[in-house]
Amino acid sequence: MDFITRLSTSLDKIFPDTGPSEPFSPEQTALGGEVFAFQAAYRSPHLIRGIKVELDSPLSPAAAIRRVGLVPSEMPCYENHDDLVLRAAPGLFPDPLIPIDGDGIDALPSQWHAVWVSIDLTDSVNPGSYPVALRLIGPDGTVLSSESFTLRVLNAVLPPQELIHTEWFHQDCIADRYGTPVHSEAHWTILEKYVSSAAAHGITMLLTPVFTPPLDTAIGGERPTVQLVGVERLPGTNGREFDYSFDFTALERWIDLCESCGIRYFEFSHLATQWGAKHPPKIIARENGVEKRIFGWDDSSTGSRYREFLARFLPLLDELIRRKGIEKRSYFHVSDEPHMDHLEKYREVGDFLRGLLPGYPFIDALSDFEFYRTGAVPHPIPANNHIQEFLENRVPGLWTYYCCGQYRDVSNRFFDMPSVRNRILGYQLYKFRIEGFLHWGFDFWYTQHSRKKIDPWKVTDAGHAFPSGDAFLVYPGPDGPVDSIRYEVLREALQDLRLFRLAEKEKGRDAVIEAFERDFDGEVTFSSYPSRADDYIRRRERVIALIDG
Repeated sequence: MDFITRLSTSLDKIFPDTGPSEPFSPEQTALGGEVFAFQAAYRSPHLIRGIKVELDSPLSPAAAIRRVGLVPSEMPCYENHDDLVLRAAPGLFPDPLIPIDGDGIDALPSQWHAVWVSIDLTDSVNPGSYPVALRLIGPDGTVLSSESFTLRVLNAVLPPQELIHTEWFHQDCIADRYGTPVHSEAHWTILEKYVSSAAAHGITMLLTPVFTPPLDTAIGGERPTVQLVGVERLPGTNGREFDYSFDFTALERWIDLCESCGIRYFEFSHLATQWGAKHPPKIIARENGVEKRIFGWDDSSTGSRYREFLARFLPLLDELIRRKGIEKRSYFHVSDEPHMDHLEKYREVGDFLRGLLPGYPFIDALSDFEFYRTGAVPHPIPANNHIQEFLENRVPGLWTYYCCGQYRDVSNRFFDMPSVRNRILGYQLYKFRIEGFLHWGFDFWYTQHSRKKIDPWKVTDAGHAFPSGDAFLVYPGPDGPVDSIRYEVLREALQDLRLFRLAEKEKGRDAVIEAFERDFDGEVTFSSYPSRADDYIRRRERVIALIDG
């Protein structure tokens, strides 16, 4: 067997034992303002090391070429998964997109591997048809293979993203992985690289840890301290047990960093613990020259000491937010994923917080409509497998999310799922007029409940807790983030959302929905959608024709 290459779309996942499965048209279409991606799969009957990859195209200056790496998954899915998965057995899965160094890439005997090519059309690329040729060259200079196609760049340019999109950004995981003390200059330097990457991929809001976020933490346990607000506890006056002073220097630096990288929205970290709102987050203060924990698991979220602390702190935080000019772009949380037996506690904490922060939206991930019906959560974020009741009741400004529990029927982005199941989210967000999307795992590199650190290159399921692909979108590279296939495809989903909105301005909303859903059996919902990549691309092309026709 000779050396073989085949072009494939970004919606393919190329395994060593199966190779590419998606057809690739010799003419591809892209809009100005998007990042267009494709893959070149290759297979050799014998080992060849040091293969060079060359892209010959007028678009080469806008292109990045990476190799698709393989990472292990011991737990790619739960036992009762649905049928829309690629494979359920543990093994090696294609996911990280690894920069190619001067040594080139290797072809391993009788295995399929791939390179991923991204062409960034966001910077003044003129419309027109561009030839694109990809060559793989052996270490002796022999051209092993050459593939080519035409990329037609339309005159139309994607509009700005309107969706508010947050992927929870875990500063402690970054500090642990790189060994940089929190708030050291080295820490700020590496944070900027991750924040820039997030903004470039359509993330517009970042979790802002005024105090260490009480998320995925074992009861009685602690995550590393990352609070951005310095606190000093002082002897009380005027009958108070304690007085407090606050230092907002690090918080201001974080806000400035985020804005300089393109982040527009800020979600201030949860002010009560996850799954019940029973306790305050961990808060560290300096007292008599010594740093100590002054709130945490031993305290009540409704206790007088914590309430007095919040009554001193939150008005000052409000002043800072307004001074920075982000009051229209700031959101708050009470407690993540409360259940029905937490309703009264959640409402008590939430009412108190909203009284101190009038006018700010409070958002929380949850699944029971009762939290909204009773007014406990004015801005609910239901999971995409529980959203129907919220849609039927026409909840204004609706957001949605998915995580490990959304693994049957609905869209998600686990290793075992086809990429079309990731990308369809863009159309679903468009059709149902969703204003925000939340996910908890941008870079969660711990085991469940943050009990242990992990190497995300080796452990991809948070220690047999969540299906691989749930806990993080990026891998830690030596100097910054390494992207994943799932990260790139999610960006494509958000680009599609912008495409649909552009087509709506041109031809109307009904025309967009008709073009995309024509000949689909029923209507597209959060649990029913085109499940083949070639079918999805065909429908997307019909929407493009509304603009290009």
